[in-house]
Amino acid sequence: MAPGGWRWLRGLWTAGQPLFQGRALLVTNTLGCGALMVAGDAMRQSWEIRARPGQKFNPRRSASMFAVGCSMGPFLHYWYFWLDRVLPASGLQGLPNIFKKVLVDQLVASPMLGVWYFLGLGCLEGQTFSESCQELQDKFWEFYKADWCVWPAAQLVNFLFVPPQFRVTYINGLTLGWDTYLSYLKYRIPGPLSSPGCVALGTRAD
Repeated sequence: MAPGGWRWLRGLWTAGQPLFQGRALLVTNTLGCGALMVAGDAMRQSWEIRARPGQKFNPRRSASMFAVGCSMGPFLHYWYFWLDRVLPASGLQGLPNIFKKVLVDQLVASPMLGVWYFLGLGCLEGQTFSESCQELQDKFWEFYKADWCVWPAAQLVNFLFVPPQFRVTYINGLTLGWDTYLSYLKYRIPGPLSSPGCVALGTRAD
């Protein structure tokens, strides 16, 4: 990379550091979770618009995804700091505690966030509590099995190599495809879809 490019990257890093310190870190993590939820939903809606003639972009749906994503941000922010305090680990010598952290994350945080996602969106979109619970019952195990296929390996890298203040940002960086899948799982409509030429993550012909 040219010297000017390195200077630009160093300047960008210096300017961005305050976003990952103190109280600003909570705001960064919260807005990051919301923004990635919107991005994932936008990708899924774009696919649906190409596959279903006449369907238009639904901004209210994306707004609901943003609100639910932002509501998850503070939980993830404090959850990772709590895990690091209860199960401290550093480097390869800390692998036993790192494996415990991955397991606790999968057994506690993942199902909680799944319930949060479906009930939260149901509330924002006017579902009754019983309707949201029925949807959760219908879709939770599909969600949770997919979660086990994606996140244990990602969290192993997170707890092994990523500094604590960047854990949520790291997850947000990986989560665009996952958020697209969540949008698909929440809003899929039974029936055949015409293919737009490529299939987004988490889609299938029903």
